[in-house]
Amino acid sequence: MSRVGKMPIVVPKGVDVTAGAETISVKGSLGTLVRPVNPLVAVKNEDGKLTFAPVGDSSEADAMSGTMRALVNNMVGGVTKGFEKKLTLVGVGFRAQAAGSKLNLQIGFSHPVSKEMPAGVKVECPSQTEIVIKGFDRQAVGQVAAEVRALRPPEPYKGKGIRYADEKVTIKETKKK
Repeated sequence: MSRVGKMPIVVPKGVDVTAGAETISVKGSLGTLVRPVNPLVAVKNEDGKLTFAPVGDSSEADAMSGTMRALVNNMVGGVTKGFEKKLTLVGVGFRAQAAGSKLNLQIGFSHPVSKEMPAGVKVECPSQTEIVIKGFDRQAVGQVAAEVRALRPPEPYKGKGIRYADEKVTIKETKKK
């Protein structure tokens, strides 16, 4: 059986978890998240602890119990603390500005680039070269951060572009004559 799937999730105070036959709902101070439950996994809510058990002896059910446990743990963490991704802009004249639910970027193109944030995801710019993407849904925060980075990924010769704050970019040596 999955080692991750065996560990119970302790539900903190202020978080309501409703585990039905087809969906699991987690409601906290930051918002509400709903996810469908895989039919290969049995979810039980007993005394503030969520347990996940595979239905049957198949290896797929075993793997899905660990996956469902990790996804629900991220949901619980998201509605209590939230998630954030930090991006940095590297390049002369590269600037970012947050305006409400929009992110306006000047990243070396002949025109400014604007990115609309989906519901539940907020963007902040502490400085002109830093972007902080926050939200309670881990998947949505990661997806938005990946889409922003994909607008101008770091290039390998000078390192210019948008990168994650903890990302290391290996600079290639230029071609010699």
